[in-house]
Amino acid sequence: MASSFSSSSTLLLQVLLVVSLFHFSLAAGRRLTELVQDQPALPLQYHKGPLLTGKISINLIWYGNFKPSQRAIVSDFFNSLYSSSKSQNQPSVSTWWKTTEKYYHLTSSKKSLVLTMGKQILDENYSLGKSLTSKQIVRLASRGEQRNAINVVLTASDVAVEGFCSSRCGTHGSSSSSSLKSAKVKKYKFAYIWVGNSETQCPGQCAWPFHQPIYGPQSAPLVAPNNDVGLDGMVINLASLLAGTATNPFGNGYYQGPADAPLEVASACPGVYGKGAYPGYAGDLLVDSSTGASYNANGANGRKYLLPALFDPSTSSCSTLV
Repeated sequence: MASSFSSSSTLLLQVLLVVSLFHFSLAAGRRLTELVQDQPALPLQYHKGPLLTGKISINLIWYGNFKPSQRAIVSDFFNSLYSSSKSQNQPSVSTWWKTTEKYYHLTSSKKSLVLTMGKQILDENYSLGKSLTSKQIVRLASRGEQRNAINVVLTASDVAVEGFCSSRCGTHGSSSSSSLKSAKVKKYKFAYIWVGNSETQCPGQCAWPFHQPIYGPQSAPLVAPNNDVGLDGMVINLASLLAGTATNPFGNGYYQGPADAPLEVASACPGVYGKGAYPGYAGDLLVDSSTGASYNANGANGRKYLLPALFDPSTSSCSTLV
């Protein structure tokens, strides 16, 4: 469980200055530098909107230059969400994901969500250039399947995206289908996620704790579990946004606060990865004896990941794996 803020007025001022720099678009985004904050006193409110249910495919749109080994880090993460406890060492990615399933049990429909890997689309030639607007991100997301899908856009380290580094590390939202040819067909929305590789542009903002933070208390960076600061940072952001997509896909699901700046299941627990977390300290994590890498979740193919704490509706507190 996360500790609360220090009573030090200096630290409080630092936190307030950092918080003043955060903002979200209508689609919630992961905060730049996630300092530990007081946890919400009440469970996230349900705004009666639909959740994603049934079998939903995850389509990955890789924009720019990614090595096959880098793409494998992300695809292995998704393949870890529903692996059986026997196939993954504990604590596991699948155990982490079960917290999001609790929100589905709270709704009257009691329907469930099952995520499966869909298509992977490569755009290695930067078809829209190396400086993208938010509208172009949605345009890229629309290249994936638009029914029963979450389309994930991942931009390479040399791609600048509107708001990237200055106000956000990634975002999630929804868009109306653009592939309908008949006006008689009922329109529907698809969910999308965008995450940028911050390895060279802003690792101190979007790849913490694998890089020293640009704001707040300073501490030595942790060793990334997959030996790739940019991609391991992307997984943290992606995991946070995936949990937000599952529980608040269309902006009227589970969240606290205003709809255009919501606290969601992961963003309600900023900077918490293990027990004992406090500003500048991610918490008491597991350490790989052979590599010295810090992690809190085991995944498919022997992978290790660092995943954010999620707000557990059954305990009204931030739940960590370790």
